[in-house]
Amino acid sequence: MASFIGFYSLILGLGCSIFITFFSIKNFNNSVNFDYKILSFTFLQFFLVILSFSGLIFSFVNSDFANETVFNHSHTTKPLFYKISGTWGNHEGSLLLWLLVLTLFMFLFLLSSNKQPKKYRILTSLFQQLIIFGFFVFIIKTSNPFNHIFPIPEEGLGLNPILQDPALAIHPPILYLGYVGTSIIFSSVLAATVLNYITKEWARSIKKWILVSWIFLTLGILLGSIWAYYELGWGGFWFWDPVENVSLMPWLALTTLLHCILVLEKRLILTSWVIILSIATFTLSMCGTFLVRSGILNSVHTFANDPERGLFILIFLFCLVFLSLLIFFFFYKKESKKIQFFSLISKETSILINNWFMMYFLSVVLIGTVYPIFLEVITSEKISVGPPFFNKLIIPFLIPFLFAMAHGPQLKWIKADLENKRSLFFYLLISLMLSVFIIRNLDVKFLLNSILITAALYLFFVTLRDLVLRQSKNFSQKIAHFGFSLFILSILLNNIFSTEIITNLKVGETFQSDELKINFKSVNKINQQNYEAIVGEFKIEDSEGKIVVLNPELRIYNQPNIITSEADIKTNLVEDKFITMNVVNNQEYFNIRYQIKPYMVWIWLSVLLISLGGIRSLFTNKYEK
Repeated sequence: MASFIGFYSLILGLGCSIFITFFSIKNFNNSVNFDYKILSFTFLQFFLVILSFSGLIFSFVNSDFANETVFNHSHTTKPLFYKISGTWGNHEGSLLLWLLVLTLFMFLFLLSSNKQPKKYRILTSLFQQLIIFGFFVFIIKTSNPFNHIFPIPEEGLGLNPILQDPALAIHPPILYLGYVGTSIIFSSVLAATVLNYITKEWARSIKKWILVSWIFLTLGILLGSIWAYYELGWGGFWFWDPVENVSLMPWLALTTLLHCILVLEKRLILTSWVIILSIATFTLSMCGTFLVRSGILNSVHTFANDPERGLFILIFLFCLVFLSLLIFFFFYKKESKKIQFFSLISKETSILINNWFMMYFLSVVLIGTVYPIFLEVITSEKISVGPPFFNKLIIPFLIPFLFAMAHGPQLKWIKADLENKRSLFFYLLISLMLSVFIIRNLDVKFLLNSILITAALYLFFVTLRDLVLRQSKNFSQKIAHFGFSLFILSILLNNIFSTEIITNLKVGETFQSDELKINFKSVNKINQQNYEAIVGEFKIEDSEGKIVVLNPELRIYNQPNIITSEADIKTNLVEDKFITMNVVNNQEYFNIRYQIKPYMVWIWLSVLLISLGGIRSLFTNKYEK
């Protein structure tokens, strides 16, 4: 019954798109006032998608194995929380969640834009409905989450155990709020371009949507990174996995767009940047959807392996990009009333420099992600592009970017001289001295690392001073910039001073080095609801005699029959002690991986600070002067 209601709610929601389009076209030129039938049908469409999504949740909770999606991704022994999160932990359910967020944002946009021109609201609605209509057709035709199975199986196949995790349960909804939020920005900028409505008022209104998408995308990436850190046993926060990259690319574009919209709001320049970046951000979000569902990426994060689904998304994406470029070339009108100049030393110039750096980083990530795909298609040769590629191309350009980021907020609009030259020179001197200390006393061998340390420390000191001493001026920006400086510094120190020991031990054996001793004391078996855990006990003693006991696990799931390795991590403000174990030689020996990861908690906290800056700006009614 729930599947029946869910499916026909989708059909009716598709019908609403037709009515919304009809009333929008009818109302575009025929009336002075906005036709609230458009809003009514938009709400009805949103309600129907909620009903459909609720039907899928109900099917998962009740283990309705007559539903093919439930059969493929659930099991009676799975805990209730993961039955619910399993709703979107698969291709079909995740697309339905996409559609839910699309209709939610469309409804909220119409509610919040009642002071905007009627034609702009209607045209934005039409562009958004084009996207919504495409997703309705895509789900119903190729990815129906309510397909029926007969005869009805007694048991399901279960959800991939690595997806049964609290962080990953909330990671997709938050990430999708970021991804899908770019659709409203895309639709809005196309409507504004057609109507020549790219004004300061428009910039002020769309900035809220950019901030919402940026905040959710930032938090979504953070949750995914935390999950990968402790669940996959990587022992790191970022490994340039292709699916990690496809979430990073729209974030880079969105961050650049956010800076451009601030300039547009203040001075009505960089309009072409805003239009192109709005199109690019949504395109990259859709590309991510295509890549993780086409089967062409090899990653633990991918949802599907169906070329038909990937081809549909690719064609749909091509049509949207083609339409948006046509609108840009035929409707975009440059500001002709008054040419606005600005000095080479000004806030405008600093933001342009920021834009070019961000576009370079985006290009590197894009090439590193898609090049292996094209190479395989052309030559059938498979290659992997990993951290060495990205580090070599990004780190040298990260150094001038950090210096530019430190100086940019010190500049004024139009024409300015650099403020606080003496204090900036003092911070640079302090940064150099600390860098030299680190190099000489902490065995940092690479010149590039030492320069990078100097740049990171310099940005940290400058942003900290701005945060503490100038609280009333651009405070949201200062929080975000300080968070970013802390983020870069934490990553740098983490990468330089991390240590790792990999060895094979059996119960009772001890590994010993000059720095520490690892004693494998015991293993115990614990039965849980849907898995059996083999829990190891490790006593780790460092050179100073400090002892820590860690308990990593091997989990043997009953459905599906998969063994996973669960890390045990002891965290404090200075470092993480991280350990995993895996079976070797028929369980007599275990492969032990022990890592010391400095300043991990500061990486997570710094991203929260970055997000906090965005949240504060979201609730600031006007540009902070």
